[in-house]
Order: sequence, then C-alpha cells, then structure tokens
Amino acid sequence: MKINKNIIIENIKTIFYALVIAILIRSLLIQPFYIPSSSMEPTMLIGDRLFVTKYTYGYSKHSFPFSPAIFKGKFLSNKPKRGDVVVFKTTRDNRTDFIKRLIGLPGDNIQFINGDVYINKNQIPKSIISKSDVIYCGNQVQVNTFKEILPNGKMHKTAYFKDNSFKNTGVFIVPEKHYFFLGDNRDCSSDSRFLTGLGYVPEVNLVGKAQFIFFSSDFRIASIFAFWKWHKTIRFDRFFKKIN
Repeated sequence: MKINKNIIIENIKTIFYALVIAILIRSLLIQPFYIPSSSMEPTMLIGDRLFVTKYTYGYSKHSFPFSPAIFKGKFLSNKPKRGDVVVFKTTRDNRTDFIKRLIGLPGDNIQFINGDVYINKNQIPKSIISKSDVIYCGNQVQVNTFKEILPNGKMHKTAYFKDNSFKNTGVFIVPEKHYFFLGDNRDCSSDSRFLTGLGYVPEVNLVGKAQFIFFSSDFRIASIFAFWKWHKTIRFDRFFKKIN
C-alpha cells in the first residue's frame, strides 16, 4: 500500500499545532492540578482535581513547563490577596508545586500564641464549627474545625488536632517581595512556619490562584477500574466546587 506523504506531513503539523496551543493555554491561562496530600483539609481533599488561573498574579519563568530561565522577575504582575489559595514553586528546589493559603504579606509580623494566629499583633478571630470532624495526617485523626476570619474579611475553615501540637512560635517577619503561607490542616502541613523547609515564598515563585474543583475521587477505597464502586470513590458533590 502506497503511503501518502502529504497526509503524514499534515498529521504531524496538526499534532504540532495542537501541542503548541495546549502549552500556551497551560502556561498563560489555566492549568489543572491534582491534590496528593492532606495539608489543605478540610478545604481540599486528597484526590481533588482543580483548575488554577495562571494569569492572576502575572507571569514568571515558573509559569512555563520546566521553569526555563528565559527571563527574570515577573511581568504583568498582580498582587495576591490575603486568604487566596495559591499554587507556587517550593523554594526547596524551585520545581515542585505546593498549594497553601496566603496568610502573610510583605512586611507582616506573623506569630502563633497558644495555638492562635496573630497578624501584626492582632489575633485572627476563629469560632468552633465542629469538635468531631476527621481528617487525614498519615492516618485518620479527629480534629476541631474552626472558621477563621482574616483582616480583609476573607473567611475559611481550618482544622487543628485535639492536642493542638503547634502552639507557640517566635515572630515571623515577612521580607519584601515574599509571602507567608499556611496549610488549612494546621497541625499537618509543611509550610512557611518551617524556615528550614518551605520558609518565605518569593513573589517570582507564585504560579497561580486555585479557582475551583472540577473532579474529585478517593481511589484509596477501590481501584479506578472497579466501576461498580464509583458511587463510593467519586465525590460527585465536589464537582465544580469553588475554592474559598
């Protein structure tokens, strides 16, 4: 059978153009992410798939696949707001994606006192929602769930262990052009409290803002191939859930 070279060339062009368009959309507009850990429970669960807008905070080398060193700093930059749920590149390797809640802005003083968060010496108000919720931290853990209200009025849920293992710290002073992040699962999150780990996150490392969950599943219950158990493994109630 004779192979038509023109058809092959046209197919290669179509695939190439499709890849270019996909990379541009992923880099400049919107990108899907998967939640692999419990550090943001109860806001986000292991197995959530979400869309992140890349244009919200502007663009840097980290907006593109593999973080190519094509330019320095950010352009079309917009400042994030306190309380945003943000995807960023960890300072550990400038490659791995993390997702946390923005708590401290440049120049802020952050401190934990008796388990409560203080911003610029003012305690973040929190009120109890539940004393019997269960979250994951390696295993299932019973926690107290609170509603917290940040200084700009942004409200969100947080979970604290019953013994509240992370109670008191020194003062964290957020440097210029850096941000301070916390996980909503406060006693099971590697975040800006650990300066030898994540620490303060540079502005240039911000990738985008988490907007909404488009799919969610818990395949720890059963394999994806066990379609007769999808009513248990797929969390239909989380589809298209906005992230606050």
